[in-house]
Amino acid sequence: MQPIDIKTLIEPPPAENGPKSGGLLHWLRLTNRPVLLVYHSFSNSQQATIMGQALRRGPLPRKMYRKNRLVNTFAVLRLFMVKPYPLATIRVQAFGQIAETQTATDGFFRIEIPLPAPPVPGWYVVQAELLAGSSVVAQDEGRVIVPHSTRLACISDIDDTFLISHSATILKRLTVLLTENAHSRKPFDGVVAHYQMLATLDTTPDKPNPFFYVSSSEWNLYEYILEFARKNELPEGVYLLNQIKRLYELVKTGKGKHLTKFMRVTRILENYPDQQFILLGDDTQQDPEIYASVVEHFPKQIRAVYIRQVRPENQEKTRGFLSRIEAAGVLACYFAHSAEARQHTQDFLQPTDS
Repeated sequence: MQPIDIKTLIEPPPAENGPKSGGLLHWLRLTNRPVLLVYHSFSNSQQATIMGQALRRGPLPRKMYRKNRLVNTFAVLRLFMVKPYPLATIRVQAFGQIAETQTATDGFFRIEIPLPAPPVPGWYVVQAELLAGSSVVAQDEGRVIVPHSTRLACISDIDDTFLISHSATILKRLTVLLTENAHSRKPFDGVVAHYQMLATLDTTPDKPNPFFYVSSSEWNLYEYILEFARKNELPEGVYLLNQIKRLYELVKTGKGKHLTKFMRVTRILENYPDQQFILLGDDTQQDPEIYASVVEHFPKQIRAVYIRQVRPENQEKTRGFLSRIEAAGVLACYFAHSAEARQHTQDFLQPTDS
């Protein structure tokens, strides 16, 4: 039996990163050229918050999805073979405004741009440039949402809330992450129908309720998660993920601090004080505790909390957090199957005809 040539399993790089780049980076589909990424961002009527990442070394976009575990493994590993671009100057153009900021030590940037007038709701294109002196060394386009003035909005966790991830067991999580891809991974049965229902709850498809996806997964996996959401027709939304990790930190993937996630949820609530939110999570990690704290700090802004049952050993503790949520006058649903969550939405959140 002939040994496998790993190079033949890796997708061929595009011409602009052809043989001249050579060697390991060439067939791993990595580039040492500066890379700028603008993530889906958000705006209210007063200011736009634009987020992104600058890298000295980054992965080239994945074009093909094969049912080959070795290909999938290398495709994920290269997402963590990044080299951040710290303290770099970023120039952003959004809503007719131009502003500059610097990246943090991990290459991440977030800039808040005051708006001269409230924009019309919808998705907008923004441009960003990575500057070296007066030269533009990388650029990217991103999208920013100005939500419609709907009554409701949704904040959802990702791993084991709608994407089957086995987050509670690091070996299982890594196995799934490294052997599957964004097209072969599966959502829980019925979860897409529930989310699509929430997107149009008490509104119309042309004015959907906004979705914010807040996760302990790293920014390394942003494109991976975005492709999964598109493939499975989940509501389009804004992603707030965890600090980028390097390859040697891969075993810590999906592990984030309680306070960090709480603060990201808080930032969303403070940007949209006139909307009520539906929170969705699971019982594998800290969602019940985080959401209980959110409800106690923002009781008037939370309409309901949905927690998926994944770990039987966590049920007693989770029910304790849900009791705190219900004591604050907020609806809570602890469900094993998405059909139960959807029925709860139908029974308690669907507006009745007058």
